[in-house]
Amino acid sequence: MTYIASIDQGTSSTRCIIFDKAGVAIGRGQIEHSQVTPQSGWVEHDAVEIWKNSEQVVKKALQDAALIGKQISAVGITNQRETIVAWHSDTGAPLHHAIVWQDTRTAGFLNGLRDEVKEELINRTGLAIAPYFSASKIHWLLNNVDAVKQACAAGKLLVGTIDSWLLWNMTNGVHATDVTNASRTMLMNLQTLDWDEKLLEIFEIPREILPKIKSSSERYGVTKSDGPFGAEIPITGILGDQHAAMVGQACFEKGSSKTTYGTGNFALLNTGTEIVRSKHGLLTTVCFKFGDQPAIYALEGSVAVTGSAIQWLRDELQIIASASEIDSLAGSVSDTSGVYFVPAFSGLFAPHWRSDARGVIVGLTRSVRKAHLARATLEAICYQTMEIMDAMAADSAVAPKQMRVDGGITASELCMQLQADVMGIEIVRPMITETTALGAAYAAGLAIGFWESIDEVKANWRESKRWIPSNTAEERASGAARWKGAVARTLNWVE
Repeated sequence: MTYIASIDQGTSSTRCIIFDKAGVAIGRGQIEHSQVTPQSGWVEHDAVEIWKNSEQVVKKALQDAALIGKQISAVGITNQRETIVAWHSDTGAPLHHAIVWQDTRTAGFLNGLRDEVKEELINRTGLAIAPYFSASKIHWLLNNVDAVKQACAAGKLLVGTIDSWLLWNMTNGVHATDVTNASRTMLMNLQTLDWDEKLLEIFEIPREILPKIKSSSERYGVTKSDGPFGAEIPITGILGDQHAAMVGQACFEKGSSKTTYGTGNFALLNTGTEIVRSKHGLLTTVCFKFGDQPAIYALEGSVAVTGSAIQWLRDELQIIASASEIDSLAGSVSDTSGVYFVPAFSGLFAPHWRSDARGVIVGLTRSVRKAHLARATLEAICYQTMEIMDAMAADSAVAPKQMRVDGGITASELCMQLQADVMGIEIVRPMITETTALGAAYAAGLAIGFWESIDEVKANWRESKRWIPSNTAEERASGAARWKGAVARTLNWVE
């Protein structure tokens, strides 16, 4: 038997998971990496650490599955999307820390753009004007880091999202990306699916430093025989993490949707081959593109801080020793005692798009304990997701009756019940929750015929658990109103 390996490079860790034909994980490895915060609003990663961890998790997964590299038919890559790496084409050395999608250092530059330029950016890319996306990060590197300037002047600069960085290191220097990652840079035209000359001009970015844009499911290159797989294995699938989760959740039909709970939360709605422009603060993005088939598009709602709020409770406040403890702590109280926590640590993403917002905890009284704050953190995840789904329903004119979910936080039974209560709809978790890694595996496997069709992929999807709302419409409306009041208090904090 042969298998598909998926490398899932996320915001807080890197994983490799090996899947069989039924979509079942038979081996895995995972390593966390450092979060670098040089100053307020700045978030960076060490790209060398990420690559070394990628090598190690591949070896760990092969060992866990008791396999050798030659038993892997193909490799898929999925990644944190807007994070940017700049490296030297001769030495392969990064020229600065990777600037992470959460980073807000470029907010001033973007705010200073003329209104007609902002409108042009939104129309061509389907994105919002926010430091979240890659283009302003690349502009910052080109204008603030001497090593980047020098490499660019010498024709030795390469820049790309994390998938490009991994692909370049795994192969003999293949510099490419896929349409889903490219669609998050603010440099790709949604209609042409190519780098846009006007956008490159606005951000003063030379085309030659960027990777070639390919589909999400095709042959990119082969791994080096002296690499972590120890063999030449074709790399045939690349998807940004949220797009990979759509594929892993078998959301192939127009109107299908999912929400992934990770460091942040990301909800996508498949809009088919139609580019739908949001009127309610959502993004228009490429959902996936398989080989020569037409691109499939999506509406997306992005929340910056969900799972990372739990990490904050663990690492900074130290009121839990591990993330898994939050259920028992939050479940020890029946409500939040009136506390609302809005974790706008790096501003608010969809549907608000306010980089001036910062986190608040409101409703504190003397009786509030750490259990109430833990429960308010879970509720914050749910309310932020509610805002996204409300915007999605308004744009699509279809109110969802249920929501497919995946990601680490779905292991929290309490959080999923709170989500059903906050939204008043059924929440459905699949049997295989590693949908991000699974989606990249599917993209890779479909390219080589490991899975013959998306019908075969869809047949692998199985329901694991379903949560039913347990509160009243009046309770939901009251909670939502108080949440919106808390959100209003986060605004206009940063000049």
